[in-house]
Amino acid sequence: MERDFSPWRIEYIRGGNSGGAGGRCIFCVGEAERNDPERLILGIYPRTLAICNRYPYNNGHVLLAPRRHVAELSLLSKEELGELMSLAALGTKALAEEYSPQGFNLGMNVGKAAGAGIDDHLHMHIVPRWSGDTNFMTAAQTTRVLPESLPETHARLSARFMSLKP
Repeated sequence: MERDFSPWRIEYIRGGNSGGAGGRCIFCVGEAERNDPERLILGIYPRTLAICNRYPYNNGHVLLAPRRHVAELSLLSKEELGELMSLAALGTKALAEEYSPQGFNLGMNVGKAAGAGIDDHLHMHIVPRWSGDTNFMTAAQTTRVLPESLPETHARLSARFMSLKP
């Protein structure tokens, strides 16, 4: 069995908080924070939100989460589940139009033991993928080379995600 490692995430994991400044949950945001460049918010919807991943596996790595602070999938309402999945479908379409990936990884790590870096607020990853997107730097130097900065990714995706209607 092959393994994909992401050692660049150790900075995030060692943070020991809920992923936000001062231990504040990165997914618990209000409308007033929509334009805060530090939050990397792509869209706020009635029951869900989309943000850029601060520690991306690839360019265009997006996180989707319910707006309500819940840790388990079984605690979501049918409406929250529906909007989350609708946003996942619309989000992959928006990413496909913007980045032209050859595939996607979509997934959730539920609980710390399953690899969730933020284990108290359920979230889904959408990771655009290209054949050969792991280059020699990752294999030889345990370093991921991303050709686009987070502010560029955010600027590139904001208009697309703000216009989505999940």
